[in-house]
Amino acid sequence: MNLSDTFLAHFADLEDPRCDNHNSRHHLHDILVITILGTLSGADTWVDICAFAECKVEWLKTFLELPHGVPSHDTFGRVFSLLNSEQFESCFRQWIASLSIDVTQEIIAIDGKTVRRAHGRGQRALHLVSAWATENRVMLGQVKSEEKSNEIEAIPALLKLIDVKGSIVTIDAMGCQKAIAKQIIEQEADYVLSLKDNQPKLHDMVKIIFNLGKQEKYEDMLYQRKVEKIHAHGRVETRRYTLISARDKLPFELRWPGLRSVGQLEVTRSIRNQVVDRSTRYFLTSLYFNVDGFMRAVRKHWEIEINLHWSLDVSFNEDLNRVRIGHAAENLSIVRRIALNLLKQDSSAKGGISVKRKRAGWDNQYLLKVLTADANLKKP
Repeated sequence: MNLSDTFLAHFADLEDPRCDNHNSRHHLHDILVITILGTLSGADTWVDICAFAECKVEWLKTFLELPHGVPSHDTFGRVFSLLNSEQFESCFRQWIASLSIDVTQEIIAIDGKTVRRAHGRGQRALHLVSAWATENRVMLGQVKSEEKSNEIEAIPALLKLIDVKGSIVTIDAMGCQKAIAKQIIEQEADYVLSLKDNQPKLHDMVKIIFNLGKQEKYEDMLYQRKVEKIHAHGRVETRRYTLISARDKLPFELRWPGLRSVGQLEVTRSIRNQVVDRSTRYFLTSLYFNVDGFMRAVRKHWEIEINLHWSLDVSFNEDLNRVRIGHAAENLSIVRRIALNLLKQDSSAKGGISVKRKRAGWDNQYLLKVLTADANLKKP
């Protein structure tokens, strides 16, 4: 197998962090490739990855040098704890940038996730803010944040690293900030930002607008409404989307950069025709008189929870992973996201991510297919 024909070519210039790399017994390239292949194949810890390599050593020798056999699990852990995480992340972004991902009208969901067990004495758990392209089903990038409250600083840094031109960026209430809205507009994208009580005056103002609209039956307002019903497990969920747009955009934009509309989502859940729950959420958006785009953005935002965060926790056991020495936790999180991106793009096998990981561990030919799965993102 020629690894230069795979995404691994983008990691070829990664610097070896070991002081005397000329005399290192194991090549950095071999360690990196084994770690990614092992993670694709169901290995979640350094011990797992070492065991995977020992079982596959004859096959691995057909394309890796392995001058002193398979590295020990301690070697894997030590190298990844020393590896420059910013440089590793940069290589990841170079790979993503090399793909022909059309983000025009793409919903790019941004949200944070804590790796809960990746902490130690005097060390906070690792918190990562990620950008997920919902249609292409690929993670575009991530940045480390000291904790969830620091997402306000992490989100602008993440936006600078990715191409969002022509897309609709969705962020929960933590990212509902004027500076973030301005940056999204400057990067030639639209936004849909969730609005909650962390902006009490603005939240109350938007709420008053919709209450007035209902009282006046939206007379003299530029508005659109749509309703959808979802039937599942004996429950009916009714979602009412309302978008009120500015006839004169200037008053809106003076209050908030790029603001053209305010949105409302009313959700009613019923069982056997009995209402069991009601909720109302509000949004700020740069979309203008486009309730379909608003609906799509609100629905798609939660795919980052299901397709990224939930997949990492359930299929990769990320929340249970106790790797935390040096840069190891952040670097291993990048490896997991590389694996998830590749597995999400593979369409040759049925089943979820957990099934695909098992198949990759059992079938070398399938594992090779997954390694080139990013070709599905490229234009012919």
